[in-house]
Amino acid sequence: MSNPRIHFDLNDVVEMKKAHPCGENKWKIIRMGADIRIKCLGCSHSVLMPRSEFQRKIKKILEHGSDAENGE
Repeated sequence: MSNPRIHFDLNDVVEMKKAHPCGENKWKIIRMGADIRIKCLGCSHSVLMPRSEFQRKIKKILEHGSDAENGE
């Protein structure tokens, strides 16, 4: 019963399954690698978690990061 993989990229705004204690549920991906760092768009708190844990906790992508930041 695994979720289908969601393709995400740097600077995407994502919705997680559980809201942050500040009440916001929008997060921006600010670092990608073996670990993913996301920043709460409500209170600017950042969280670092393993990629596998992030894959389990992500619900959907709300906004894609701009391609201009990626050099395209």
